[in-house]
Order: sequence, then structure tokens, then C-alpha cells
Amino acid sequence: MGLLSKKDANLILDPLADNNPITIQVLGICSALAITAELKASIVMSISVLFVMGIGNVVISLIRNIIPSKIRIIVQLTVVAMLVIIVDQVLKAFSYELSKQLGAFIGLIITNCIIMGRFEAFALGNGPWRSFLDGIGNAFGYAAILIIVGFFRELLGSGTLLGFKVLGDPIAKTGLYSIGYENNGFMLLAPMALIVVGIIIWIQRSRNTALIEDH
Repeated sequence: MGLLSKKDANLILDPLADNNPITIQVLGICSALAITAELKASIVMSISVLFVMGIGNVVISLIRNIIPSKIRIIVQLTVVAMLVIIVDQVLKAFSYELSKQLGAFIGLIITNCIIMGRFEAFALGNGPWRSFLDGIGNAFGYAAILIIVGFFRELLGSGTLLGFKVLGDPIAKTGLYSIGYENNGFMLLAPMALIVVGIIIWIQRSRNTALIEDH
């Protein structure tokens, strides 16, 4: 037997496609719109959510039997807030400029509906190992969309990826710019992020519908 049973593996694989938290559950849309103008910010936010969801799910699972029902939401918020503070302090220590760029959006992880939803729907009813898998699975699903959106927005909007010029120099007119290509500044605006996410949602749901019809 492998490390993961088929049932456990599905906890990681399902959120990547068939039950993606953004494209299928339509959760966490705000950050997908707000911080995806640059790929680097998308990656950092994805890693932050991965850390918070993975560790947070385990913590909630470990203490689930001693959390009074009436204050469970407060306890969950406290756990998330603690983890977000750790993420924020690490960012300020090692990447202060990016920390300022992400600004309030790191803090808003505390109220990210994907995280609170997994606490309520899964961690409160399952053991630490399966809760960890569920947390990182949903975080990977969230990250996949953020990175795809960030990739296209930065590439088409700025002609760069992770700050590196990949389409040429627009000032010196090298690369694609030498044949008249121009950056699409609209890609850097929030409405275009919504359109890109909408296209991904359309593709994902069309694929799921096709699979259902085939069966």
C-alpha cells in the first residue's frame, strides 16, 4: 500500500479540479481579483494560505472535542489569526516590500471563507491526518487558480513574469515589441481579473458537465 489510500488521495486531488474552491465552490474570489496582477504576489499568497490551511485544519482537528459549540467560530478565528500573524511577521522579516504590497490582503486571510469553510465542514469532524490532507488539498486548488490568473495578467499586462521581461523590452522595441506588440494595460485592472477567473470557471464547469454526460 502507498502512503495514501485512494480516499485520502482524493482529499488532495479533488480540490485541484472537480471540486475546486474557487471555480466550483466560488469561494475566495476576492483575493483572486485583488492580488493577481503580479505572479510573485499570487505565489506568496498561495504559500501563505497553504500554511494557514494545513496547520489550521490540524489544530482545529486536535482540539475539536474540547471546543464548546457556542464559541467554535471564535476559536477558529483565533487559530487563523495566530497563523496569519506568523505569516505576516515572516513576510515583513524576509520580504518587506512584498509585505507592503500585499498589505491588508494577508490580514484578510483570517476571514477567508475557504479556510473557515474547511474548519466547519471537515476539521471539526475528522482526525488530524485527514484534516491536514483536506487543508493542503483545498489550498493547492486555491493556489492553482491564483497562479494561473497571476501568470496571464502579468504576462499580458506587463510583458513580464516574476519581474523578468519575457516578451522583450517595450522601450528598446526588442522581442515581440519589435513587430508591434503592445502590453494590454487592462489586464492589470481588477475587472480583467474577474473576466479571467470567469473564463476558468466556464472551462472547469463545461469540463465537469461533459464528464457527467459521458457517464
